[in-house]
Amino acid sequence: MAILSAILYFLTQHPFLAWPVIMAAGTLLAHALAKRRRKAGWYGLILVFFIYGQINIFTAHIFNALFLEAFGIDGTAVITQAQETNSTLNDQSVWAYDTVVKTADGRDVPTQFDTMSASIYPITNAILIPPEGEIFVVRYIPGFPRNFVVMRNLSPYGKRYVIDEDRRPVEKAAAQFRAGPRNNAFIAEYREALVTFIASHHDDADPALIESYEAQLDALPRAK
Repeated sequence: MAILSAILYFLTQHPFLAWPVIMAAGTLLAHALAKRRRKAGWYGLILVFFIYGQINIFTAHIFNALFLEAFGIDGTAVITQAQETNSTLNDQSVWAYDTVVKTADGRDVPTQFDTMSASIYPITNAILIPPEGEIFVVRYIPGFPRNFVVMRNLSPYGKRYVIDEDRRPVEKAAAQFRAGPRNNAFIAEYREALVTFIASHHDDADPALIESYEAQLDALPRAK
């Protein structure tokens, strides 16, 4: 597992350098199979590896995250330094991060990643990096802890993000209710949003927020 993790680390951290390596591996494999099987059709593998080398640039961090989430063990990490680079991704600056991973057996392992190579689980389009200096949960393979996936929903910053996202329907429903306090549909939507949020986050949200939402729920008029 550690060797596979190291390979995925290379593919994730150095996707452009990995492309010619993947091509070379594909060429050698195709040549060996064509020679062994005495069928030239095996050289078609070169095209497969060529295409995969391109795909790897954009998907390596996804495969890495899925692998580590499924087979890794939990540890913690903290970003010790964040530095803006000259590269961009979707018109946004790419940031490089120095990180220290604390393994399950108490070792401190310095490592690095950047915005493009960050492996984060669950998989989303948004690249949500933990704030500098805050401890977050990671998962890694013993023997190669430099390669890790950020377990967003198990980390404080990820929990805050989920709560903020789940508050959006409540705030939207509240705004609708203020605009039409006698509208039965608005009242029902507001009630449902409050009940859903309270049920989902009663134990992990700010108690003051839960208390406020419960008071708003109690104050809602009954739909006619």
